[in-house]
Amino acid sequence: MQQNFNEMTFLFSNSEKLECVRDISPDDIFSNSSIAFLSALSSELIKSPRTKQFSDVATFAFFCRKANLLSLKKKYTEDNIRLGRGVIFHVAPSNVPVTFGYSMVAGILSGNVNIVRVPSKSFEQVEIIYDAICKIADYPEFSKFTDRLFLIQYDRQSTVTDFLSSICDVRVIWGGDDTIAQIRKFAIPARSYDITFADRYSFAAINADKFIQEQNTAKIAENFYNDTYLFDQNACSAPHLVIWTGGKDNINKAKEMFWDAIQLKIERYELSPILSVDKLVSLYLQSQDCVKIIRELPTDNKLWRIKVSQLSANIDQYRCAGGYFLEYDATSLTELKTIVNRKYQTMAYYGFEKEELNQLMKEMHFNGIDRIVPIGKTTDFSLTWDGYDLINVLSRECVVL
Repeated sequence: MQQNFNEMTFLFSNSEKLECVRDISPDDIFSNSSIAFLSALSSELIKSPRTKQFSDVATFAFFCRKANLLSLKKKYTEDNIRLGRGVIFHVAPSNVPVTFGYSMVAGILSGNVNIVRVPSKSFEQVEIIYDAICKIADYPEFSKFTDRLFLIQYDRQSTVTDFLSSICDVRVIWGGDDTIAQIRKFAIPARSYDITFADRYSFAAINADKFIQEQNTAKIAENFYNDTYLFDQNACSAPHLVIWTGGKDNINKAKEMFWDAIQLKIERYELSPILSVDKLVSLYLQSQDCVKIIRELPTDNKLWRIKVSQLSANIDQYRCAGGYFLEYDATSLTELKTIVNRKYQTMAYYGFEKEELNQLMKEMHFNGIDRIVPIGKTTDFSLTWDGYDLINVLSRECVVL
């Protein structure tokens, strides 16, 4: 189909090159040129004074450093040949600015040409990253990436999604269920497929018996703040429910220690008026449906703690942003079996051993939970995300017998 390229804003590369993407050959996974390009991007970001203002950009730069990429490459060393699938069309989410960069990195490392729709909303983090890409693309050794990488913006109502869907080999959709449903209305070629990152629900589990011995509660609070408040609790990996285990007295003491430390951290958080209203609405709706809930003190509008007397199967429906946390005192993490469904993504934890968490997953066979990470690591990107091994699903294996 023909496309009016005037409907697109090109942040990187241009329309003339976009017209030729189907003719570009795939690359090997973790090719030397891809690693060199991303390593140069990392160096450019690290030396930029603007990066220091945004921890998410600094984390992205750290992920792209050469040593990390070479370490990740070891997992994919095999005798068979893996090549990119061709053209990847990425639809980045609008609420977490740096996600577009990680999606792009996965596409580059898996050997593909990448067309990335970045958020239309203005984020300085996005600008910092694409400015750095533009700078390193001027180096002669990276000139080929102007043929293999496109960062674009366009209006949701335009015909661009239809066109890009028609030329892609894989469509990667980050967004809510409604966004995915809308984009799936546009046809893709017969051998193409979608990888979707839909609405997910995440929670935290804290062993109170261990937490009361914690000497640096401020650090744990900072980590939890980064997991939740940094993106208004909108990231799919952000905990909305906190499960406490341990003795009753220890749970009460641990809660006081934990939330007092959080209270100090959220002084810098700016709560929008609409989120204040959303919290009140969520509380009223939940009070209608749940057996018994209690809004715990303190009553600071930046932190709402709602104690629930039981884990209802639909507890994930009472998610609210901006510092709205449900709390439940559990006798064991096995109680999670009553609530964990396919929407559950990340379990953040404190005070549990890796071995016992492995055993929990083996015994319970949950329908959901794709990631179990320490508190403070929920937004750390991995090439295995939402249960997808991104390198494998974005590349193809050529078998030589």
